[in-house]
Amino acid sequence: MNDRRQAVLLLGPTGSGKTPLGTHLEQTGLWGRRCLHFDFGAELRAAGGREGDDVLETWEREVVRDSLRTGALLEDDHFPIALRILSRFLEQRRALSDDLVILNGLPRHAGQASALAGPLEVRGVISLRCSPETVRERIRRDPAGDRQGRVDDDLEAIAGKLLIFEKRTIPLLDWYRDRGVQVVELQVGPDTLPADLLRNLADLPPPPPACPSSP
Repeated sequence: MNDRRQAVLLLGPTGSGKTPLGTHLEQTGLWGRRCLHFDFGAELRAAGGREGDDVLETWEREVVRDSLRTGALLEDDHFPIALRILSRFLEQRRALSDDLVILNGLPRHAGQASALAGPLEVRGVISLRCSPETVRERIRRDPAGDRQGRVDDDLEAIAGKLLIFEKRTIPLLDWYRDRGVQVVELQVGPDTLPADLLRNLADLPPPPPACPSSP
């Protein structure tokens, strides 16, 4: 990726509604700008299932499959895998310099955030807040219809994801605040839908347009 693009990060535990919100933002745009929803979990699942893919080496695909199977996060040594998946996504979507990349599932800890700061400039964080009880109820009800076909929604897997989120991902809020990034926290209930959340985004000021890339 040669161009540093602007991004908004969706942060929240599993089941909080990041994917429906990201999809909605891609359909409606944000601040008058086109949005590209980068759902890292979906991209990982696709990359892990592709054989003969020229983006990932065989051993990298095994790393991805292990991450999906165990819920382990990609650490520093394996983070170039995430960057290549992101690069492929932006190329396939023909991302323009003024597009906003909606990050969903990446970064998930400070090491990833630091590595991602090269190709992307995170200008805002939307934090979806809900209790573990609400998470389990949302997954059971599936209000936005995005959990169908998921094989990682059993109680044990959910508990593991919530623990990792609490220990590794929640600290990202202060990591970005310390760097002057605006963070907006939105409360999520059992039946909250993307349209309900968008009405509360007035507190997140739009970033200035990206500077045109040099020829």
